[in-house]
Amino acid sequence: MHPPRYRLIAVEGVIGAGKTSLAQRLVEHYGGEGIFERPDDNPFLARFYAEGSRHALATQLFFLFQRIEQMRDLKQLDLFRRGTVADFLFDKDPLFAQLTLSPDELALYNKIFATLKPQAPRPDLVIFLQAPVSVLQARIEKRGRPYERSLAEQSTSGYLAALTDAYNRFFYHYAEAPLLIVNAEHFDFVQRTDHLAILIERIEAMRGGREYLNTDET
Repeated sequence: MHPPRYRLIAVEGVIGAGKTSLAQRLVEHYGGEGIFERPDDNPFLARFYAEGSRHALATQLFFLFQRIEQMRDLKQLDLFRRGTVADFLFDKDPLFAQLTLSPDELALYNKIFATLKPQAPRPDLVIFLQAPVSVLQARIEKRGRPYERSLAEQSTSGYLAALTDAYNRFFYHYAEAPLLIVNAEHFDFVQRTDHLAILIERIEAMRGGREYLNTDET
């Protein structure tokens, strides 16, 4: 069970950073509930990766409504009863819109997001997983999702690099909840129980509003 101050933990990171795998391990460790993104449910996602901006608005709005529905359900639960780990932070949703939408589309998206945001609960802790673009590309390619193949094939000047930069900028300024920034390049929270133990120890020892966790071990 989570300590009371961590009734809701949000794990974040760019595609391929390992946020879903880590969120699953934290759910197993703490014995709480898990809320996970469902990209396979988005009928526009594959078309967005294949054709770009033509399907950007539909893709973004589908994810926005999917995420707020999940967060709205969570807000109605008794968060004191069991801890919850989510593999996304609702506040980060606009990053994708800013990169992919036209000005008129972005204005529409921003109005909808502003209306929905108050319905999402604020997390008690956010874990941001960072990794170089080359590492993200390798991980995306390894897991082999067909609609993500174009991301793994892009150069470092492509969409994945722009998304990584947007994440870094966002969390550089993020102050809505305590934040643990993890250099995930050399961490393996799935196969290495010692790596997971290091992270959990840091989570439970956090005292400040922003802390960092790094390792050069392999």
